[in-house]
Amino acid sequence: MGKYFGTDGFRGEANKDLTVEHAYKVGRYLGYYYGKNSSEGKAKVVIGKDTRLSSYMFEYSLVAGLTASGADVYLMHVTPTPSVSYIVRTGDFDCGIMISASHNPYYDNGIKVINGQGYKLEADVEEEIEKYIDGELPEIPLATKDNIGKTTDYTMGRNRYIGYLLTIPTRPFKNMRIGLDCANGASYLVAKSVYDALGAKTYVINNEPDGTNINTDCGSTHIEHLQAFVKEKGLDVGFAFDGDADRCLCVDDKGEIVDGDKILYVCGRYLKDKGELNNNTVVTTVMSNLGLYKAFDKKGIHYEKTAVGDKYVFENMMEHGHSIGGEQSGHIIFSKYATTGDGVLTSLMIMETILGRKVKLSELFNSLTIYPQLLVNVRVADKEVVMNDADILKLNDEIAAELGDDGRLLLRRSGTEPVIRVMVEAATDELCNKYVYKMVDLIKEKGYAVEA
Repeated sequence: MGKYFGTDGFRGEANKDLTVEHAYKVGRYLGYYYGKNSSEGKAKVVIGKDTRLSSYMFEYSLVAGLTASGADVYLMHVTPTPSVSYIVRTGDFDCGIMISASHNPYYDNGIKVINGQGYKLEADVEEEIEKYIDGELPEIPLATKDNIGKTTDYTMGRNRYIGYLLTIPTRPFKNMRIGLDCANGASYLVAKSVYDALGAKTYVINNEPDGTNINTDCGSTHIEHLQAFVKEKGLDVGFAFDGDADRCLCVDDKGEIVDGDKILYVCGRYLKDKGELNNNTVVTTVMSNLGLYKAFDKKGIHYEKTAVGDKYVFENMMEHGHSIGGEQSGHIIFSKYATTGDGVLTSLMIMETILGRKVKLSELFNSLTIYPQLLVNVRVADKEVVMNDADILKLNDEIAAELGDDGRLLLRRSGTEPVIRVMVEAATDELCNKYVYKMVDLIKEKGYAVEA
């Protein structure tokens, strides 16, 4: 974790934590860095953005910095994060930039940098950008005369991505009634086009962005509205995306939520039956539900557990050659098709499973029992002191022994906040509540908790 860049780029409230000056300097450094390493001596950078009011402001700042350093810039305009990754890795680009704060409220924004292979930018390059922002590196020379970069409209990049998505399903979606919640975000120009082209009867909500309504009471962070919509319209399935469309959560034909763990279960089993589950393994994070692991055990499917964050999921998948991995949040990666989570792609893979199995989505979870789960965040002065306290470690062991194989306690540090996360899974909500607050109360009794 750097000073500015976290696990998912440089993110914060627009013009407070993340300013136009920051964006300009990020552009200046990336234009210089990729230019000096380019055989042509000039970087080619593609930029996409979501629908936030500030995305245009940051786009112009990045373009100014990049072109001032001699880079040529191609603008995809409003488009999902995974489309930028796709265009970079399949085209002649040195890097890509996505302007988005994902599922955050509209007043936040972020800069995600994607390297030439379509992966998240290397940590050592992020460190150099941070040094440049803070004035710890020499000033970068400005391009002059015909070395100044140019900017090109590249809406066709988004259309290329849509065309790619259309090649993935093996069956038409004719007669399928599909609901889409676009979160007033980056999927609003993509998702319906894909489903219409595949023959579905498509019903869409929250696809009228105005700059301030992205993620507001809609999308994957407020899926209750899609639940009501699916039941009201009698739809076969509904898909909810987040602001930059790299996540997808579902609603089945009965109006029940299908989270990332259920998606991993359904798609992992389907890939296994097709002989496409590499290493017979699904990659999860430590936050995946205990019920998922028990179900995988019954089906003879192996699994890996990584730290929380799609970055760590993807690193594990690349290192070992696994084909599917993801998080409860709906950030699912299918390595055969993408190098990042892709909400629309995930929805297409779920449709493949439904049509391939020839059953309703609600019928695909018969062997999966999701355990009740309770997570409480405790703000503390020193995370390391808490995690190494002898009394807390002792209680952790005691709770683990009491829960046995029918539950678990997970105590972990937040990667971005001064917070300890206490999570318990158990057979009942009452047990979750009992053991979570047993640990939370001890943290407070020891004097480690602080006011927000």
